[in-house]
Amino acid sequence: MTDYAPPAGLLKRLMALVYDGFLVLALWFVTTGIFVLVYPKTGLPMEDINGVTRAAPDYLKGILLPLLLVETWLFYAWFWMRGGQTLGMRAWRLQVRDYRGGPVKFWQTLARFLGACLSWSLFGAGYLVVLIAPHQALHDRLSATATVQLPKKSKT
Repeated sequence: MTDYAPPAGLLKRLMALVYDGFLVLALWFVTTGIFVLVYPKTGLPMEDINGVTRAAPDYLKGILLPLLLVETWLFYAWFWMRGGQTLGMRAWRLQVRDYRGGPVKFWQTLARFLGACLSWSLFGAGYLVVLIAPHQALHDRLSATATVQLPKKSKT
């Protein structure tokens, strides 16, 4: 896996992110559906709004949002540690590697995910760093990883 591969471009990174975004969104729907079914049976606070009893908004923010964030990190970590490609990255022939060319380590997935969250909190500016040498995004640099463009497979 130490073969040289050029850094991935900004457009392909964003397109892979769109593909993966659909998968993550589906995962969130399933998790939220299960959460909505289970929450009333937990004994946690409920509130009555216009005759409808539902979960208190503060508890939703304090439980559901962190749950979805951890779930998203685990989604990406699982793919990054097993071949370095999410399904969206596979479609665009991108791969995440340790900066030395090896597989991504567990701690790097966390640093990478937190770095990506930081990038998005800066309105995506962390992705624009790809335009500056060594052509890696903020989360790549913070996690000592590299996102590379894999060559097309020859048709033989």
